[in-house]
Amino acid sequence: MIGIMLSDKVHFREWIMKVVQLILIVVVIFLITGCSKERENRSSSAATNQATQNPLTAPVDYLGAVGQAKIHAEKVLDITSVRQAIQMFYASEGRYPSTLEELVSSGYLHTLPQLPGGYRWDYNPRTGEIRVVRSQ
Repeated sequence: MIGIMLSDKVHFREWIMKVVQLILIVVVIFLITGCSKERENRSSSAATNQATQNPLTAPVDYLGAVGQAKIHAEKVLDITSVRQAIQMFYASEGRYPSTLEELVSSGYLHTLPQLPGGYRWDYNPRTGEIRVVRSQ
């Protein structure tokens, strides 16, 4: 009897993980398609700005852009893993965690991801909504 209950709980968690992964895939697809439209709008204005840029500062501009892309990618990965942990917590516990540290103490995250300098987590425990915002 206990073995059956444990097996059902394991299957339920596996099913939840698959659902959360599917949701994440759909979100990433929407983000990619939304960003590509924004990138098209920027490319037309960037072509006009590019002619005025100084070729001597091009390497510095490139490195700055690479650094910004790295920060953005880290934020996206971190927030995705925390959102997934929040959804798994909600599915199992029937409520959102009261703090992000509760995700760690309950075993849904090994550690809370460290954000790049100048950013912090903004979490609403009533709705389970989480954002990464600039520290002030």
